[in-house]
Amino acid sequence: MQRKLEREGRADQIRAASAGVWTVDGRPATRNAVLTMAEYGADIRRHRSRIISDRMLENAALILTMTHSHAEALRAEFPQHASRIYLLSNMVGYDYEVEDPVGGSMLDYEETAQVIEAMLEQGYPKMMELIGLPAGEPPPVDSGLFVHD
Repeated sequence: MQRKLEREGRADQIRAASAGVWTVDGRPATRNAVLTMAEYGADIRRHRSRIISDRMLENAALILTMTHSHAEALRAEFPQHASRIYLLSNMVGYDYEVEDPVGGSMLDYEETAQVIEAMLEQGYPKMMELIGLPAGEPPPVDSGLFVHD
């Protein structure tokens, strides 16, 4: 998502971030994730996991999850942010889950990355609409986009 924001000239105004519902702070990306993201031009070797917090959600204009269980957990723990929580697939008019490839093969990672990339590209106008910005206009400085994994 950050690459898409950069291509659209919005990286200085909107920040894409990631956090986990059931994770531990500080874990590095898996080897397969690092290799897969390198194919997309993203270096995530320094990425570290972090657990979601109310503060993160307060600053998020949009909260995207990969699975129904993530969305349900966030809505239960942070009901004040429920109106901004969606499945990533909702951005392209569907309601299905993108499963985490952790523990899977390199092919699992590649297929997951392809699905996420397609949803981010196709769903970009809907994301901008939900945070209150036309897809083609520069956003105000205080806008934010939070992509939840």
